[in-house]
Amino acid sequence: MRLWLFLRFWSVLWHLGLPIVLAYLWRRGRKDPDYTSHLAERFGHHAQGLPGAVWVHAVSLGELRSAVPLIRALLDRGERIVTTHFTPAGRREAGKVFAAEIASGRLAAVWVPFEMSWAYAGFFKSFRPKLGLVMEIEIWPRMVFASKAAKVPLYMCNAQYPTDSMARDARFGIRPAVMRGFAGAFVKSDLQAQRFASVGVRDIAVTGELRFDQPIPAAHLAAAATVRPQLGPRRVIAFASVTEPEEALFLAAAQEILSVRTPPVILFIPRAPERFGPVAQAMRDRGILFDRRSQRLDRKFASLSDAPMDVLLGDSLGEMYFYLGLADRVVVGGGFQPKGSHNIIEPLALKLPVLVGPHIQTIEYPAVEAIAAGVCHQTTADRLVRDVLDWPDPSPQAISAFVAAHSGATAKTVAAVAPLLKP
Repeated sequence: MRLWLFLRFWSVLWHLGLPIVLAYLWRRGRKDPDYTSHLAERFGHHAQGLPGAVWVHAVSLGELRSAVPLIRALLDRGERIVTTHFTPAGRREAGKVFAAEIASGRLAAVWVPFEMSWAYAGFFKSFRPKLGLVMEIEIWPRMVFASKAAKVPLYMCNAQYPTDSMARDARFGIRPAVMRGFAGAFVKSDLQAQRFASVGVRDIAVTGELRFDQPIPAAHLAAAATVRPQLGPRRVIAFASVTEPEEALFLAAAQEILSVRTPPVILFIPRAPERFGPVAQAMRDRGILFDRRSQRLDRKFASLSDAPMDVLLGDSLGEMYFYLGLADRVVVGGGFQPKGSHNIIEPLALKLPVLVGPHIQTIEYPAVEAIAAGVCHQTTADRLVRDVLDWPDPSPQAISAFVAAHSGATAKTVAAVAPLLKP
């Protein structure tokens, strides 16, 4: 009864709030027109469908990238795919990575419907998916129960259940009830399987972390190899995926690190593009000798300047592997504020030592295992500078062994999904 009342309230809330949602998209669309393109898809109207496709919901860029190896494996099996997204970044990436498959009619990338049953009814009418896979921990009540009503088996995929989410759910029990509406879950570790089972999720398979199987863009590494000599013999420290609440901490740490006798070059890579300008201004205000990637290098990574600098501001999108390819060690942002750390797998894949902050609930797997293996170091704001400078590097062989031990999630997920892929 409680869940029924919540779903009714949720439906009313979405219908009444629809003008606000549309205003939000319009406002975002002023900067990024893709937010307001193909608007009919958000209401479940599609120019053409792809009946019998496997549905992969990847809300944004990170989720889509983690799904790429799995989607490739499903395509290799002869499946057709429809991907759904909420942000333009995710949809654009799908269009770029799977351009050939889209052109041949084997894959469609569309907006996820709004959280209204009739919008999902239109989506299901167009695509009639045989199976749905929701990447990470996206829990949308209408998506779950509309799928159930349409007899589309919907599974959480590459899923984890963070400790902070469990604590909230212990006080407000609606989300576990929604999760029980999934047909099952493909999860990252045995611990995550136990957590999902504890709230009543059924049909759970441990398949690992798909991000360990992500392809590394060779062009980015080649560009890094070309640019790296321009930075001279100095060590390179990357502050990657820095969130707005962490900027002051990391800028102060950068200044202190630059005061040592043989200072490194620092890469400062904000998480959000809207922070590129404010971070640049903050560096000017602090008197930091810096340059912006957009002013230092052209789009093909050719040098536009050889002026001295201590900090390179990474003011570009989709080039994380390029920045990591320049680095000798990496501090991953997010973990020095309560919302939690960002992904550590990319630097580990390049055999780079990684430091994270105290809040790692968002990446509990594989952070706990990486810390135990000595290839990742957890630090605090007070110890950040000392640990960046003095934490002994683990060997590249140790990092490679750790990555190898945790790879293979794509094959495991395909094996778990295979029995469900009936015509």
